[in-house]
Amino acid sequence: MTVTRNTMAPRRRAFLTGKHLLLVVLSFLMLFPVILTISTALKTDEDVRVNPFGLFSSFSLENIVTAWTEGNFSDYVLNSFLLSVPSTVLVVVLSTMAGYTFARLPFPGRSIAFYLVVLGLLVPFFTYMIPLYFQLRGMGLLDTLLGSNLVLATIGLSFGTFFMRAFFSDLPTELEQAARMDGASEWQIFVKIMLPLVKSGGWTLAVFTFLQNWNNFLVPLLYLPSGDYRPLTTGLYLFLGGRSIDIGPLAAGTLITILPVIVLFIAAQRRLAEGFLSGAVKG
Repeated sequence: MTVTRNTMAPRRRAFLTGKHLLLVVLSFLMLFPVILTISTALKTDEDVRVNPFGLFSSFSLENIVTAWTEGNFSDYVLNSFLLSVPSTVLVVVLSTMAGYTFARLPFPGRSIAFYLVVLGLLVPFFTYMIPLYFQLRGMGLLDTLLGSNLVLATIGLSFGTFFMRAFFSDLPTELEQAARMDGASEWQIFVKIMLPLVKSGGWTLAVFTFLQNWNNFLVPLLYLPSGDYRPLTTGLYLFLGGRSIDIGPLAAGTLITILPVIVLFIAAQRRLAEGFLSGAVKG
C-alpha cells in the first residue's frame, strides 16, 4: 500500500502541474487580445507603427482623445447607457415578478403559460426582426429609445423569467404560509419576504442582461436607423470603416467600448459569485 501511494504521488503532482500549466496557457491566449488592445490604445502613434506587438512600450492618451472627440465616442457611451440601463431594469423587475408568479402562485394553466414564455428562448431573433421593424414603424416607435428599450427587454424576458423562477421554486413554502397566517398580502409576501431571499439571483440576472444589451449590435442597427441614438457597438463599427489603417484610435475606441464591461465585472464579482453559488446549491 505504501509503495502504491509513493508511486501515485509523483503522478498526481505531475498531472496537477500539467493541468495548471495548460490553464495558464489558455488564460494567456484568451487575455492576450484584450491586453494587446489596451497596450495599443495607450501607445503613441509612432510606437504603434514601429512596434505594434510590443506591450506597453510607451504611454500616451492621444489615441483615446482622438477616438473620444473625432469618433464621437462621448455620445456613443451615453447612448449605450440609455439603451442598456432602462432595458435591464425592465427585464429584472418583470422577470422577478413573473418568476415569483410561476413558482409560488397556483392558477389554472400555469405550466402551459410558463412553457409559452420559455418558448421564446427557442425562437431566434432573426426570425422576427423584420416583422418587428414594420411593427415598430407602425406604432411610431422606430428610431426611438423607447422602442429599442422595449425590444431589448422583450428579448431578455424569457431567460429572465426562467432564471428567477428557479430561485423562487427552491424557497420553503413555510415562509409564505406563516406570513399569510399573520395577515400579509401577496404583495407584502413578495416584497418583504421572498424578494430579499433571491437578491443574489436578481443581481446576477441584472449583470448578464446589462452585458447582453450593452453588446447588442443588431437591435440598434435595425431600429435606430437615423444614428441619433447610436450606441458604442454600431458607433465602433462605423469608426472601424472609416479608419481601416489608423490602428491606435481603433484600439482606443475598442477600449472605450469594453472598459465599462470590465469595471462592471470587477464591481459585481462578489454578487456574481453569490448568485453562482446559490444556483449551484439549488441545482
